[in-house]
Amino acid sequence: MKKTATVLVILAMAVSFIFAGGSSESYKEKTEYVFAANCTWPPFEMIDDNGDVTGFEMELVQRLGEISGKKFIIRNVAWDTIFAGLSNGQYDAIASGVTVTEERKATIDFADPFCNIGQIVVIRKKSADSISGIKDLTKKKVGVQMGTTGDFAMDDYDVVKAQYEDVGLAILDLVNGNVDAVVCDSVVAADFVLTNENFKSILTTAGEPFTTEDIAICVKKGNSELLKLINDAQAKMVESGEMAELKAKWNII
Repeated sequence: MKKTATVLVILAMAVSFIFAGGSSESYKEKTEYVFAANCTWPPFEMIDDNGDVTGFEMELVQRLGEISGKKFIIRNVAWDTIFAGLSNGQYDAIASGVTVTEERKATIDFADPFCNIGQIVVIRKKSADSISGIKDLTKKKVGVQMGTTGDFAMDDYDVVKAQYEDVGLAILDLVNGNVDAVVCDSVVAADFVLTNENFKSILTTAGEPFTTEDIAICVKKGNSELLKLINDAQAKMVESGEMAELKAKWNII
């Protein structure tokens, strides 16, 4: 009898520990999620003149959090480690102009795409007579941001690839004549070519996008709870017209 009572006390203490600490996270509703972004990819994500994170996707994440009733926190991280950080739990999601690919689907889960883009060639205006599109880049030096779909796409072409940690650095080298062209997302190219005061008189795009890609927020494989929060909130933004308004604000065509 005494032994039985002792066992019951121990069991009661164990249950109390689970709810008071220990494994309590599984019993608590999560209220905060961290979204990683590599803020070098305007107009999706960037750092403004005040040092603040801004851009279409950054505003999208904040609004999704408001609609979901959760706190969505943005963390600026390096692109080359961004997927590893998601895998090892440093953050809960990535919102960084991520292209949906079959290879990535094997290790991460994607929310519903919020836009479709393509890779496009950016050149100096004075090169327009000799470079009219991707077919004219043979043997030429082409700048790309490493680890992006623009980087991967150039593996299928006979070019001399110059890899950069930041697409902005590739653009600067293009302006300075150190590369013949830059390949990047069409929306990013438009930001540098059409709206950036430093570059729009110097740069232009050559031809049309030569790929088509869906862009979406992604989460760690199996995180169905966060995936549902994102998809439900995005659907509400589309239905209300907020998504279209946000895209128009940031020239996401």
